[in-house]
Amino acid sequence: MPLRRRSFVGASAVTGAALVTGAVAPSAAAAPAARPGKGRGPKRYSFTVMGTTDLHGNVFNWDYFTDKEFDDKAHNDVGLAKISTLVNRVREDKGRRNTLLIDAGDTIQGTQLSYYYAKVDPITARSGPVHPMAQAMNAIGYDAAALGNHEFNYGIEVLRKFEEQCDFPLLGANALDAKSLRPAFAPYSMHRLRTPHGRDVKVAVLGLTNPGIALWDKANVQGKMVFPGLEEQAAKWVPKLRSMGADVVIVSAHSGSSGTSSYGDQLPYVENAAALVAEQVPGIDAILVGHAHTEIPEYKVANKETGHEVVLSEPLKWGQRLTLFDFDLVWSKGRWTVEKVAAQVLNSNEVAEDGKITKLLGDEHEKVVAYVNQVIGTSTTAMSTAEGPFKDVPLIDLISHVQAETVKAALAGGAHAALPVLSQASCFSRTAGIPAGEVTIKDAAGLYPFENTLEARAITGAQLKDYLEFSARYYVQTAAGAPVDPAKLTNAENIPDYNYDAVYGVTYEVDIAKPAGARITGLSFEGKPVDPAAQFVLAVNNYRASGGGNFPHVPKAQQLWANSEEIRNTIIQWVEAQGTVDPATFASESWRLTREGTPVF
Repeated sequence: MPLRRRSFVGASAVTGAALVTGAVAPSAAAAPAARPGKGRGPKRYSFTVMGTTDLHGNVFNWDYFTDKEFDDKAHNDVGLAKISTLVNRVREDKGRRNTLLIDAGDTIQGTQLSYYYAKVDPITARSGPVHPMAQAMNAIGYDAAALGNHEFNYGIEVLRKFEEQCDFPLLGANALDAKSLRPAFAPYSMHRLRTPHGRDVKVAVLGLTNPGIALWDKANVQGKMVFPGLEEQAAKWVPKLRSMGADVVIVSAHSGSSGTSSYGDQLPYVENAAALVAEQVPGIDAILVGHAHTEIPEYKVANKETGHEVVLSEPLKWGQRLTLFDFDLVWSKGRWTVEKVAAQVLNSNEVAEDGKITKLLGDEHEKVVAYVNQVIGTSTTAMSTAEGPFKDVPLIDLISHVQAETVKAALAGGAHAALPVLSQASCFSRTAGIPAGEVTIKDAAGLYPFENTLEARAITGAQLKDYLEFSARYYVQTAAGAPVDPAKLTNAENIPDYNYDAVYGVTYEVDIAKPAGARITGLSFEGKPVDPAAQFVLAVNNYRASGGGNFPHVPKAQQLWANSEEIRNTIIQWVEAQGTVDPATFASESWRLTREGTPVF
């Protein structure tokens, strides 16, 4: 489809972005943040920039895959309704005119709420709904948001419609039109904060997104957009923003801080480049970091050229935290200068949801709750993952079967169609299950609680053996004849369940009496020992393919195909298409635990 730009982008043919003012009326109850100097002392002004990132479709503190209030081991809460309460408190404390609110991307993908309004009742339909994330962020009063890589998962048309529905700009200085190489979205926004001292403070927000979009969402963006490196585009735009009179430059970057790329040589630019931007590009005061789903309250990086200290902060994910950047400015030599920046994060589990937001989107929430409880098929028997960490159970086979079928269909008719397709899967939850009888969307989705997507990678028989040996480290070495307690058998070296992979399509045994690295025996394909030189296709989730868990070979293996559809939604669609879930059609004892050839169970 042709690329469309919001009208404010076209307002400046030179820069590709118009001036967006962020000044609002001051709160009558709030004390002004400005601190005039006494006598002939310098004039001072303070303001706060709040930031979220990786919201991933979370408005309510609700888990649509379990159909109950969200909870995790750390008792985090999630959602924009919680963030709204925190934002209101900060604005009351600081004075609304002395605050800005920005986001670092990955907004419209991740929950069944966001999936529903992209696929089931799409915002792109004629007279379609307004996206719940747009409604919530508009109501809270966001000033700007950077594009995340997951913004492109549902295609450019959905993203453009979401952009139209937002009252704030979506920023992406390194999201360029493939033909003109001009910004396809606003590169930046400029905000004026009024002070009691005459001249306003001009705050520029530069948005940068992840260059991995070109790889991860190739099907949606190829030939339409290109995504050069963050450092390159920051070096281009930061001086422009300073020349336009920006007193403060903040970068909202959908890019982690580690300076690494999990996709190796496939990704020509650094994936997690936020700290590199701070280090290499002069003129930046603070960076709101996203993408990595980690919590960084405050991280300071010295710019190599100027020695200026840049403050970075990442507020975890899903609305679990809110970053606060507190800026202290001083008036000197006819201009405002940043004297100090400090950052911290606030925890959303310490506040209640904002009733304004929950009421605003109550109907949408109820629609999605009804949707996830919708019956999509029947099961011939009840199945559970309870024993999945130490036995080959049908429900884990179901995941692998769906993945393998999907990859086979994708490769059909191509150069790799004749290669056998294997599939990896983990026991993500020991409490997942499908009942006998009616199966709901919630049941199917519960098998795969993570947001992973599917890839196909080429591997050899020797690499497969290495992969399985690495996975088998998960078991505690247990001598033949010694008692076996399933509760103490797994998670050796603190390896989590999701980092133990079983491979479907071959057969093998894991001898837990042997030391790690020498446990895989009898590895066979179609009844014959696997040739180390044999070629296979591995259906693998993008977390594992990108280096998650540090498994060998696969991150550097040739990528034959990739998909932006979440695996859990692929499972839902498979159940719906089949109508009946019958383990006789997919269950296969691919592996088992042994000790010196004797099965453990």
